[in-house]
Amino acid sequence: MANVVILGAGIGGMPAAYELRETLDPEHRISVINASEKFQFVPSNPWIAVGWRTPDEITMPIRPALEKRGIEFIAQAVTRVVPSQNRLILGDGSQVSYDYLVIATGPKLAFDEVPGSGPHGGYTHSICTVEHAQMAHEGWEEFLKQPGPIVIGAMAGASCFGPAYEFAFIVDAELRKRRLRHKVPMTFVTSEPYIGHLGLGGVGNSQALMEDEMRAHHIKWITNARVDAVEPGKMFVAEHDGRGEATKRHELPFNFSMMLPAFKGVDAVATVEGLTNPRGFVLVDEYQRSRKYPNIYSAGVCIAIPPVEVTPVPTGAPKTGYMIETMVTAIVHNIKGAIEGRQPVATGTWNAICLADMGDKGVAFVAIPQIPPRNVSWMKKGRWVHWSKIAFEKYFLRKMRKGQSEPLYEKYFLKALGIARLT
Repeated sequence: MANVVILGAGIGGMPAAYELRETLDPEHRISVINASEKFQFVPSNPWIAVGWRTPDEITMPIRPALEKRGIEFIAQAVTRVVPSQNRLILGDGSQVSYDYLVIATGPKLAFDEVPGSGPHGGYTHSICTVEHAQMAHEGWEEFLKQPGPIVIGAMAGASCFGPAYEFAFIVDAELRKRRLRHKVPMTFVTSEPYIGHLGLGGVGNSQALMEDEMRAHHIKWITNARVDAVEPGKMFVAEHDGRGEATKRHELPFNFSMMLPAFKGVDAVATVEGLTNPRGFVLVDEYQRSRKYPNIYSAGVCIAIPPVEVTPVPTGAPKTGYMIETMVTAIVHNIKGAIEGRQPVATGTWNAICLADMGDKGVAFVAIPQIPPRNVSWMKKGRWVHWSKIAFEKYFLRKMRKGQSEPLYEKYFLKALGIARLT
């Protein structure tokens, strides 16, 4: 009997548990360890911040969903991973052993890298977790009583720029509904070298499209930007040239700000020698397997993917939902093979497919592969994207509640495009 432990119960961890349970024989034990008792659908967090969703609408209890499928759930933080002994040390001091470990923790949010940033003791909000989005909503309600300048964007080292763009346009749409937009100057501050870079070196005509949208919505922007510090109602930003040298400094006033932080690996994983890179992201081979510990696999935001290109201010590469699900499927196939004494053969894909909401319309982009040169580089906007993202939210949450792993949108839509789940 094999003992498979999954560390993390997010968009990667939960599907991994379900797919492992469907794929492995019943005698094999599957456990999920997560600090929170609730699964959260992170892509909907921007809607929470402006009151378009409540936390209850995009979260669900983890334990009953897993246990009805015969998967054990442990609601604990992991403080240390000990690969040499195949065990985990939990927050209460207890230990869990494993034969195979799947790391799907998501990132550590590096607010500490910019003084004064973040929702805990800082002056900027975040939409990276449901709790942060709820705090942002409380700040939003206070802001509406006294509207003024807004600063939205992404810090140096951020690797997921889509939510920052989404939030900027969602805020714009909500202010227009309330007839307050004329009272609110908006500035978008990003480490990207140009608008629409997205950590991908651009996708199709993304630069022109996104710049046009910014102008149409009267949102000013600063690119190649590094936030040096944040004080109450004030952000200090250094704008850089193509050589990475600061050429202009901005002091931006704000009544409300949401800035995505840089990501790092979580402490319990980042401290393991040979498991991660200097930022704490798990180093994996083409089979999603640790390069040093062959019985450890990893998927999602917590893995190390090199930037698409070197930029004057550091930017990371995003890991989208489709990419994460193919990583998970590869891991499941390879663990099954390892249990049966076979070498790994399954690989995921680093293709980027994403739907970004803009309040009443949206932008869809496809980059295949994620790292250029690409076979497909496509970007379109329209109201259909907004409704597609709403539909996907409902579908994914239903899938998690019912304990299903097979993603229909991959099975049908992507096969129609000729994109295999495993490459």
